[in-house]
Amino acid sequence: MSYAYLFKCIIIGDTGVGKSCLLLQFTDKRFRPVHDITIGVEFGTRIVTIEGKPIKLHMWDTAGQEAFKSITRSYYRGAAVALLVYDVTRRETFNHLESWLEETRQHANPNMTIMLIGNKSDLAHRRVVRKEEGEKFAKEKGLLFLETSSKTAHNVEQAFMESAAKILQNIQEGVLDVSNVSGITIGCELPQGSSGAGDGVVAQRGRCCS
Repeated sequence: MSYAYLFKCIIIGDTGVGKSCLLLQFTDKRFRPVHDITIGVEFGTRIVTIEGKPIKLHMWDTAGQEAFKSITRSYYRGAAVALLVYDVTRRETFNHLESWLEETRQHANPNMTIMLIGNKSDLAHRRVVRKEEGEKFAKEKGLLFLETSSKTAHNVEQAFMESAAKILQNIQEGVLDVSNVSGITIGCELPQGSSGAGDGVVAQRGRCCS
């Protein structure tokens, strides 16, 4: 299927914060209550429509365990956007954000768009990290921010769409030079009015591991 641009996205954060469930909800529109721990990297792709343009998203769901950090780092440079995820019911996952952000900015493109995501917002009775804390951290670090629930699908679509929209905006405003930025590929856009550029086309999901 034709597309105007291809954006590569990496999903990072501690193990168990719901990275794989976010990807599954976005690509397959479903929630799996019990999900195996990601070994290495899982992959998903979907074509969405932003400002009338078909945008193909390649999304890499990375393992959160320290043992797989070397694999995760190899995907930073090839990504245009990062979704940095924490669990609103586990304080330690929020406390580790500084470390994740430092590593991202050390290994990734300096113009990378970063979206901070507080996941599992549906578990209000177990919440230990207030929304205001996430908003404050994101504002201080210059990140986009949303709270999501991969179970109810709340804000999951919006998280990926807003991230992609920010990249497209940066391209249109000249902030990003697509000929010299990793993680962005110019595609072959379909003619206006073609039904092939419809939103929500799922291409594939897979797994890559060492």
